[in-house]
Amino acid sequence: MTETNRPSVLFVCVHNAGRSQMAAGFLTHLAGDEIDVRSAGSMPGNQINPVAVEAMNEVGIDITGEQPKKLTDDAVAASDVVITMGCGDECPYFPGKRYEDWVLVDPAGQGIETVREVRDDIRARIEALIDSLVPAGQ
Repeated sequence: MTETNRPSVLFVCVHNAGRSQMAAGFLTHLAGDEIDVRSAGSMPGNQINPVAVEAMNEVGIDITGEQPKKLTDDAVAASDVVITMGCGDECPYFPGKRYEDWVLVDPAGQGIETVREVRDDIRARIEALIDSLVPAGQ
């Protein structure tokens, strides 16, 4: 666990503009201060995908204040769980970390219907992740 004694999760995708931002938004919203949340991209984009923003707004989560961030070794080192979403070999590996690779459709260039499906898939995965990281009753 991190210095905060809370688990820390890092979401990584290529552009840090869609999937990883939606995942971070859900985890922050659903877990509150129980879990530290980070996101980054191996080749970050210039802005968050506006369709991802729209899809998240539909469920009451505002991710407009976020910006794509560059993946660093420090971010990986500071995280207990690293969840990759299509970044392939770009993600550094640190022994002792829990790694998961979530195979999700890339919302880049997709319409709102597809992005809603991705959003809902991410939410289900986030709920399972929270159950695995935060003991019941906390």
